[in-house]
Amino acid sequence: AEGTSSVTEKIYRARFKHCFELEKMGAKIQVNEPRAQIVGPTKLRGTHVTATDLRCGASLVIAGLIGEGITTIHEIYHIDRGYDNLDGKLEAMGAKIWREVID
Repeated sequence: AEGTSSVTEKIYRARFKHCFELEKMGAKIQVNEPRAQIVGPTKLRGTHVTATDLRCGASLVIAGLIGEGITTIHEIYHIDRGYDNLDGKLEAMGAKIWREVID
């Protein structure tokens, strides 16, 4: 979206942990708890990121689908515990998504 958005978190102070992962992908986010300001639009790019919780994982999947290149999401067990067959559902909609075992 174009412009500046502001999000205020009043319950779970660690909610913004995922912002640092999104910044790795090119998002322009400034976190000053309890608020985060997001400036857009930005061009996201694929990189290695880590899902720190369920909502973080979901946001990284969406950002990865939007961004250019390949996004590798680590710690996907967070995503799996909250979303049944997410990769299959996204593939059914045309997403290029797959799982790899990385040692």
